[in-house]
Amino acid sequence: MTEKLSEMSLEDLWKLFPIYLTEHQPCWEKWYAEEEKFLKDRVPNIERISHIGSTAIHSICAKPIIDILVEISTEYPLLHDKELIVKSGYICMSEASERISFNKGYTEKGFADRVFHLHLRYVGDNDELYFRDYLMEHANIAGEYEKMKLKLSQEYRFNRDGYTKAKTDFIQKYTERAKLKYGARY
Repeated sequence: MTEKLSEMSLEDLWKLFPIYLTEHQPCWEKWYAEEEKFLKDRVPNIERISHIGSTAIHSICAKPIIDILVEISTEYPLLHDKELIVKSGYICMSEASERISFNKGYTEKGFADRVFHLHLRYVGDNDELYFRDYLMEHANIAGEYEKMKLKLSQEYRFNRDGYTKAKTDFIQKYTERAKLKYGARY
């Protein structure tokens, strides 16, 4: 009998869902577009929805997980949209007063064919857009990021928190540069 995800330890989950990177796949854009439409049809308060993360950057390898940033107006409580997103097949992974994270495509047998991470935030909480655009416009920096990710994916293959934390300084550095360059772009 297979243990439910909710009953697994963090260590067991990391073994079931290891960090691995692949070359950019053209289908990722299509998957994002289909999921964007799916979400817009179900979550009426969306102000902006964006494809973020490495799958949005064609020049680098990525975990085959589509990251989606959903921004809603501060007029609406995140909890209202949380319920709609959960009813749409997502699992709530973490929740704070200003941010809720979800995933879809994690099963008791491992990753599904399509995997999504959804980040629900209020409008303007979108540093990922700056980082994404900076890497798209600076191939050399994107290349550095890819090299770092490849190294870290081996070191932290079964430790998602460690992998994410090890990238944080790099991401913050170039996000700040992007904000200075682009100003109030978003």
